[in-house]
Amino acid sequence: MERTIVHLDLDTFFVSCERAVNSSLEGIPLIIGGNGGRGVVASCSYEARKFGVRSAMPMFMALRLCPQAKVIRGDMELYSKYSHIVTEIIQEKAPVMEKASVDEFYLDFTGLEKYFGCYAFASELAQRVFKETNLPISFGLSLNKTVSKIATGEGKPKGKISIEPKFVRPFLNPLSIKKIPGLGEKKYVELSRIGIRNIETLAETPIEIFHTMYGKPGIDIWHKANGIDESAVEPYVERKGISTEQTFEQDTIDIEKIKTLLVAMVEKLAFQLREEKWLTSTVVVRIKYSNFDTHTKQTKVAYTSADHILIKRVYELFDKLYDRRIRIRLVGIGFTGLVRGEYQINLFEDTTESVNLYNAIDKMKRRFGFKAVMRCAGLDLQGDKS
Repeated sequence: MERTIVHLDLDTFFVSCERAVNSSLEGIPLIIGGNGGRGVVASCSYEARKFGVRSAMPMFMALRLCPQAKVIRGDMELYSKYSHIVTEIIQEKAPVMEKASVDEFYLDFTGLEKYFGCYAFASELAQRVFKETNLPISFGLSLNKTVSKIATGEGKPKGKISIEPKFVRPFLNPLSIKKIPGLGEKKYVELSRIGIRNIETLAETPIEIFHTMYGKPGIDIWHKANGIDESAVEPYVERKGISTEQTFEQDTIDIEKIKTLLVAMVEKLAFQLREEKWLTSTVVVRIKYSNFDTHTKQTKVAYTSADHILIKRVYELFDKLYDRRIRIRLVGIGFTGLVRGEYQINLFEDTTESVNLYNAIDKMKRRFGFKAVMRCAGLDLQGDKS
């Protein structure tokens, strides 16, 4: 049986959330991001994109291209709230839903065509999201996740595109290879240099060449260019969380030592979040005193996987928890309320340098191991129990 997969994507999500609560922002060039001279564009409106502004662009460059744009720092708590609302609306109606990030979803409608028109069903669902949240949304419908995602991108904004199986190759062929999910800028440059710039050329190139160049990821790219993608829509379940803790060999009152350990714990778990493509919305800290009294505090955060944001919250919770002059036997931290996503850095606060630094650090950790690069304060993590 041929599958029917829908990809739903909220248009310029951060911008749309801001406009949902402030209608005066409608119709004007709007940039979300760090408003300092070295800040980064997190998102921008279509009005700003007409001037060449793009996500991840340095703010000074964006304002040089579009000096009349209004810059807003951004409010991840607002965006997280709207993400939850949209998730609940879709989950209530869709038989199988995968939440791919804070603003995009895959739905498996296979078999529904016997009872409903799948395109009509997807249209009604998109309309309901817009009616209840005032957030514009686009969707693509086709035989797999890759084609439906590309279709969504081609239809934005407020697009509704259905690609029947017999039209998959004609639809994909003229498009740039940049449209292939997961291809990446580096591979695009490499393939462009050897004359592979559109999907048709890539699809007609022998698969062995891509296997030689990139291994298994190269085979995946070739399959996607040919409209082949067997990956399933994974039913959305909010993972409970990840955690780590350590019991001291000797009960301690050395707060500096404890905070050093907390930094290392955060670094370890935050790297795990990024590697597994999770974002956390709740930070938990637990301490056990020498008399075995155990106390726990938690706080909500805007979806993130960035060390420096999580370290700050862990410190705040620990300072509230540790209210006695009693030795501590155990400390632990946890991140819960996880959702899928790759929000790597707080683009509303960080500079391009810090964004690049995080990416470089994660790359080195993957290649040489977690302890290859760590904050000086976190070098004492030994024998932790996860």
